[in-house]
Amino acid sequence: MLKKITFILPVLILALIIGGCGGGQDKAAPKGEGKVAFKLASLTAMDHTYNQGAARFAELVKERSKGRIEITIYPNGQLGKGERELLEAIQQGTIDFYVGSTGPVGGFSPSIGILDLPFLFRDYAHVDKVLDGPLGRQLLDDLGKANLKGLAFWENGFRNLTNSKKAVKAPADAKGLKIRTMENKIHLAAWKAVGVNPVPMAYGEVYGALQQKTIDGQENPIAVIYTSKLNEVQKYLSLTQHVYSPALIVVSPKTWQALSKEDQDMMLKTAQEVAPYQRKLGRENEEKQIAELAAKGMTVTGNINKGAWYKIMEGAMGEFIQSFGKDKVEGIINTK
Repeated sequence: MLKKITFILPVLILALIIGGCGGGQDKAAPKGEGKVAFKLASLTAMDHTYNQGAARFAELVKERSKGRIEITIYPNGQLGKGERELLEAIQQGTIDFYVGSTGPVGGFSPSIGILDLPFLFRDYAHVDKVLDGPLGRQLLDDLGKANLKGLAFWENGFRNLTNSKKAVKAPADAKGLKIRTMENKIHLAAWKAVGVNPVPMAYGEVYGALQQKTIDGQENPIAVIYTSKLNEVQKYLSLTQHVYSPALIVVSPKTWQALSKEDQDMMLKTAQEVAPYQRKLGRENEEKQIAELAAKGMTVTGNINKGAWYKIMEGAMGEFIQSFGKDKVEGIINTK
């Protein structure tokens, strides 16, 4: 019996040593040592600017970590059908990175909701001044209170209305339409003021709902409309540009804390470096994509009187402006 025990003990010890090595692929590898593999999730198609930016980010991180850090992109809602679902997975640490619109983030970090106010930004130059300035940094820092780590503001774009019923130019034209929106109190209030019936819905369900005509339309930036092929289920596109929609690249605090300070600094710098590249992709393609959507059969309505839309939506924004602070809102509007 003693001989048997003497034989088994070295085998058990050897097994423990081998098991502890982990092959150098475990996420829990010592900070700055061994290879690590991370997951980055988005809801959009691989050719959308979110994932083009994510691919550049992953490429640079791999290069700058000398191959130690590998980031795999999971597009098209492969890891979750809705923004809320993916953000909760980031909080829990089951997904490492997420790129998506700030719209649903207000449910986690209320201060970022200020960016959802209709007609807050004049143009893209105005956007860059604000998001790359002190307010943008503060909003990213605020995400920490919601157990999210914000790395940088990327871009979704100015949102536009589509529907399957009729051409929409003036707010009165949209009355009665059943339109999908994000789970966002500000967006819901703005559309209700117009007379639209807004339906909050996870983005992964939108194409099917449009196809089955359980909703009449939706609102999104041109890049989303184009890459999601919404022209197949929507006839009318109105260039309302009613809300500018930033995007965020967010990392799970659990993942972040497992990184060395050097890797954290490198990733933060890389995410911020990729921001102008990712924004430029969408901006350069916008006019071309609108033309292609028209060529594929969409009726495009431009020359929208934004003042008329703003006047109606502004009437529903009082409580939100008060909660964010009128001075802060005016500070954004007046940024030159």
